[in-house]
Amino acid sequence: MSAVADQDLLSPELTEDPLAYYAELRASDPVHWAPASKAWLLTRYDDVVAAFGDPRLSSDRVRPLLDVLPARRRAEYGPMLEIISRWMVVTDPPAHTRLNRLASRAFRQQRVSAMSGWIGELVEELLDDFVASGGDDFLAGLAYPLPAAVIARMMGVPQQDRGMFQHWSDELALVAFGAGGPDRAGRYARALAGVRELQEYLAGLIERRRREPGEDMISLLLGSAAGEGPDEDGDHLDDAELMALCSLILFAGHETTTNLLCNALVVLGEHPDQRARLRDDPELMNKAIEEILRFEGPIKILIRWVVQDHERDGRQVRAGDRVFLVLQSANRDKGTFADPDRFDIGRPAKPLHVGFGRGLHACLGAQLARIEARAALPTILGRLGDIRVRGEVTWRPNIASRAVTGLRISHE
Repeated sequence: MSAVADQDLLSPELTEDPLAYYAELRASDPVHWAPASKAWLLTRYDDVVAAFGDPRLSSDRVRPLLDVLPARRRAEYGPMLEIISRWMVVTDPPAHTRLNRLASRAFRQQRVSAMSGWIGELVEELLDDFVASGGDDFLAGLAYPLPAAVIARMMGVPQQDRGMFQHWSDELALVAFGAGGPDRAGRYARALAGVRELQEYLAGLIERRRREPGEDMISLLLGSAAGEGPDEDGDHLDDAELMALCSLILFAGHETTTNLLCNALVVLGEHPDQRARLRDDPELMNKAIEEILRFEGPIKILIRWVVQDHERDGRQVRAGDRVFLVLQSANRDKGTFADPDRFDIGRPAKPLHVGFGRGLHACLGAQLARIEARAALPTILGRLGDIRVRGEVTWRPNIASRAVTGLRISHE
């Protein structure tokens, strides 16, 4: 097996288009040690899927980082990383099993599906403002405010406070998604200030919901929502766990849905034949969203921490190493997908893409992101008519997410 020269995943070239590099890695060096990233890159579909279920690869990747940080960096990064370490997404069983069971109450199929009606109303309101203002910035006018508004409503946040949720989500994402470029300097201090403001706000919101329960997610998770009792064994999230879950849902649910909506417009704009096909057959919308998640999904990489020495495809992987599961590459693996670089909204449902992960750590908010996209895209495409992306699309330099820097559009 020949080695492939390492490249910086945050370089301008790979930020814009890493697919040729990933294809080379899949073919010649699928378990690749990347000095620039200080991580192993897994790029083949089968290897990524296997890694999701491998107990030698831990999602508890924050506490080990805290343990090895030099004193100066620990002083700078430690407080923010301590907060993130309580997020369910960076825990392993049995802690993850318990948190996921309790948190999943808020994402039961019937609850999330019932949200599609009022999500549609939010989309209409945002479109009214967008059209009336003569707007052309799809990211700022629609894709960015919608998820924060949805999550704020889920949590019972007053409408006038939704702007703060957008700000806090942005600050959290600087750390959680591994920002590069000009945002890299000072990102931990910014994120820490934002998350402390968010926690203070959530503490007050939790107290209000404890006194005056409603139909919102926080009341539900407190076990006090109308018609909802405590968990069957009496277990419940304590306030710190509930704040951690709300913070996680805010940053993950906001960023991924914003990216999904923007990436949908980019991909449909680049493939007018598929856009016309979707217009002629709206029943293809759900399949189109799944193909967008495969072809240009909102999450590029998920990170794991090695907890046991082992061999992967002839390479010695050591405890303490990091492993990047490159979803963006796995979803273009020609060993799994027929003609993987072709965007096809009629593509069969199987094999399944890994756009939102797989198994134990499949994205908790994936169902929410899909519901938002299914509610928003038909209305957006229907009301804005012939949407065209203006100018060159550029992408934000970060490790984990696939996000445009902006998205100017013209429409009828």
